[in-house]
Amino acid sequence: MFKDYNMNQLILPLDLEVKLQKNDIAFHIHHLVESISHQAFEPFLRNTGCPAYHPRMMLKIILCAYSQSVFSGRKIEALLKDSIRMMWLAQGYEPSYRTINRFRVQPQVKELIRQCFVQFRCQLVEEKLIEQEAIFIDGTKIEANANKFTFVWKKSIEKYNKSLIEKSNLLYNELLEKEIIPEIERESNEELSLEELSQMVQEVDDVITEYDQKIEASSDASERKVLRSERKFPKQVYKQLIDFIIRKQKYQRDFEIFGERNSYSKTDLDATFMRMKDDYMKNGQLKAGYNVQIATEGQYTLAYGVYSNPTDTRTLIPFLDEIEQNYFKLPKYIVADSGYGSEQNYDDILSKRKREALITYNMYEKEQKKKYKQNQFNPDNWQYDEVSDTYICPNQQCVTFRYHSVRTDKTGFKREFKIYECENCSGCPLRSSCTKAKEGNNRKVMVNEKWEQQKEYVRAKLSEEKAGSIYRQRKIDVEPVFGFLKANLRFTRFSVRGKSKVENEIGIALMAVNLRKYTANRYESIRINDNKWKNGNLSSLKFPFFILLKLFCPSLH
Repeated sequence: MFKDYNMNQLILPLDLEVKLQKNDIAFHIHHLVESISHQAFEPFLRNTGCPAYHPRMMLKIILCAYSQSVFSGRKIEALLKDSIRMMWLAQGYEPSYRTINRFRVQPQVKELIRQCFVQFRCQLVEEKLIEQEAIFIDGTKIEANANKFTFVWKKSIEKYNKSLIEKSNLLYNELLEKEIIPEIERESNEELSLEELSQMVQEVDDVITEYDQKIEASSDASERKVLRSERKFPKQVYKQLIDFIIRKQKYQRDFEIFGERNSYSKTDLDATFMRMKDDYMKNGQLKAGYNVQIATEGQYTLAYGVYSNPTDTRTLIPFLDEIEQNYFKLPKYIVADSGYGSEQNYDDILSKRKREALITYNMYEKEQKKKYKQNQFNPDNWQYDEVSDTYICPNQQCVTFRYHSVRTDKTGFKREFKIYECENCSGCPLRSSCTKAKEGNNRKVMVNEKWEQQKEYVRAKLSEEKAGSIYRQRKIDVEPVFGFLKANLRFTRFSVRGKSKVENEIGIALMAVNLRKYTANRYESIRINDNKWKNGNLSSLKFPFFILLKLFCPSLH
């Protein structure tokens, strides 16, 4: 005997919500997007044309698709016809892949994604899933949607531009010597501007026109031959000048695209070539990509930022600014790894923001080792006399203070150093092991007092029990999020081009990771509470009864 199965009988359609599981991720996506205020959707309103799909619905289906590791517009469109949760979220609408793709790259969507993160954090705080005591910051590099061999290097462009300047100056001087063009009033003696090159083109063109008129007016064959021979050089110069103008325009555009970067991709101008860990050959190849920074707590992403700069050190300050402006007030502790440890970053967190920086520096782990502490040639292990401001080297020579030095990095941050020099290194038996200075020169030691104070602060903080335990939590808080993103969600490469569009996509992907983890945690809590309910142990239930009622009866929401 079989259960009734009849394809010829009409079955009335039911609400698709009934077919979803009690703790389905679709419910959490629905409640999150519905918690966004109506004002955030006003920029999408249009008074003319065909009525658009509601942006709440569009955001829901895109978040749901990303949570299922579906990133293609065509595959999202297919899910709207196959997936019950997608049908319920869309309420029967089936936007095309073009509509989906156009929506998710709109600049206005960035504000919706930001609102999602703000509302999600409020939800975590309300349910006491995060303590708001610290944030854990880390970054990863994700490959851009750019072709492989489309790199443009800044050093190469600088080299070609320098060669162009030299050639154009030589050509200008040659034209003056041959009296083909008159002297031009130049803005700079170093290089010719585009306007000056255009003026030279006009002057040479006038000379060619004069030769053309003379050739047409002359009836003597030998004279015409001489004139054509004289016209040959100006015509060659004319083509060369046109080529100089085109190249100069290209180089100027390249420098504008570079900004402070050293490279860019021709197919995604905002992408920078970075050394990726997970490449095809497993040898750290350079690929076009973006540096994604996230701030987490409880393995939930609370804020994110996308940067074209491959180094984490220079992204911390702008990322903290972005968190304060767009997401939430910074907590007491800022936790990050040694890649963020620098004098500028410590100064910004401690002095400007008045927060605690639980960030190690590059030499922190090495300084803890016995070999480092017993190295007699390391100035940190030398005897220091505060009264005379001198160090005593291993050969018992005085290393005295000589002068102050100030160094300015690319970002304009200034670092102050005190330079010490040994009295006499000549004839020292330890010279070969102590210094690489040439014979006749003494060993010099650079000391940055502010940096040394900051390092001492970090060492003291991490030796405290509470601060140390918070820092140790970093590895199990922020780094698994990238594992969830790349391994579980399989998001390893962007599918859009341009920084603005990339910010939208990575925001949707990170929120999809948050929702998957939140749903899994809720499922585990419900399973535990169900077991306690069945066993009669009602006193230790984690959630109040009305929350359980909502979870088990979604239709009562």
